[in-house]
Amino acid sequence: MPIRLKKLVGLVVILAFMGVYTLVIMSISVGRLMQAPHWVQVLYFLIAGMAWALPVMPIIRWMQRPPKSES
Repeated sequence: MPIRLKKLVGLVVILAFMGVYTLVIMSISVGRLMQAPHWVQVLYFLIAGMAWALPVMPIIRWMQRPPKSES
């Protein structure tokens, strides 16, 4: 697959994932964290704010990999 196409596909996948991830994180925070102590809310958002990188890193690595040469 050409590198430009890989980057386009990766971008679409990352944007779709981030949209779903954001909605899930917000629904959890509104549904369960409204009555939680302030420190729990801060800890939750610190973890949730960085946790998106774990599932996105393999996609980014795949996007950056050079295309396989056809021999």
